[in-house]
Amino acid sequence: MQYRKMLVTSMICFAFLLGACSKTTTEQPIQEEEKNPPKQEEAPNAEQESFPLTGVKTSESVEGRAIAVMVNNHPDARPQSGLAEADIVYELLAEGNVTRFLAIYQSEWPEIIGPVRSARDYYINLALGYDSLFLAHGYSPDAQEMLLSGVIDQINGMQYDGTLFKRADFRKAPHNSYISAESIQEGAEKLGYDLIRTPDGLSFSDEAPTGEQADYVKVAYDGGGPFTAEYMYDEAEQTYARYSAGEQTKNLETEAPIALSNILIFETVHRVIDDAGRKAIDLTSGGRAYVVQKGVYQEIEWKNQDGRLLPFADGTLVQLTPGKTWIHIVPDMNIVSFEK
Repeated sequence: MQYRKMLVTSMICFAFLLGACSKTTTEQPIQEEEKNPPKQEEAPNAEQESFPLTGVKTSESVEGRAIAVMVNNHPDARPQSGLAEADIVYELLAEGNVTRFLAIYQSEWPEIIGPVRSARDYYINLALGYDSLFLAHGYSPDAQEMLLSGVIDQINGMQYDGTLFKRADFRKAPHNSYISAESIQEGAEKLGYDLIRTPDGLSFSDEAPTGEQADYVKVAYDGGGPFTAEYMYDEAEQTYARYSAGEQTKNLETEAPIALSNILIFETVHRVIDDAGRKAIDLTSGGRAYVVQKGVYQEIEWKNQDGRLLPFADGTLVQLTPGKTWIHIVPDMNIVSFEK
């Protein structure tokens, strides 16, 4: 949280300086502002402000762009860095039964994120729904075409390997590419990307949801192997802890565990489109869904609304519980269960 606050403040100052440099410096009012810059006041009713992607209330500024990062989920890449700070994590299949994460940051920026992995076109489309700055290391042919077309602001390790993206010596490629919050800011400034504009907020409520008991959730992408995710509910904290292959998902450096207020599971059509096993995943047509909150689950539906995949029940948007959200995109609901 502190690192995010420093970055947002520095970007506001950076934008202010750019504007000041574009005006003549001989006018007395500008000189006075430089000598005695006005103090930044907190927004009125700051205690009522909430971060747009978590609904968590704060007295700090909630300004700041969403940053979407492709994060490796191969067993050789675990434990990852920075997942606990992500507001939203999407988990989807890449080739075969291997999943990758799209981690979206806005309320918090971790110092280190990774290992960073290559992009696929459907991850880019998800990042676009939050007007994100998109980071990856590599790309499929379809993803490369999208990125080179300028459809999204992006920084890729293929162009910045060894500069903005660093290789860790304790892991082997392709499981060792990392990027820091400082490097993200440096890259954004270098490329002229705005880090201040804030995404539209999601809908949140503290009310207790109704549904069937869900103290345990399993999403078995690979039938119980290393890409099967399990969740255990902590009633005292009203959050879910995440596990992969029996190991709790924690940050590498801090050992901070994932603590989720919402688990969303969306069923979509998946098609294999080439000999490498790459997929086309339908993110537009809507379909079956589960929403899991506060120890219960509901079977509902999902819809694509302005590029975002959102839960609906009887045509009404389902409000999320304030906190972090994990979203599974699955080819079949048969891989989902609520019993051990």
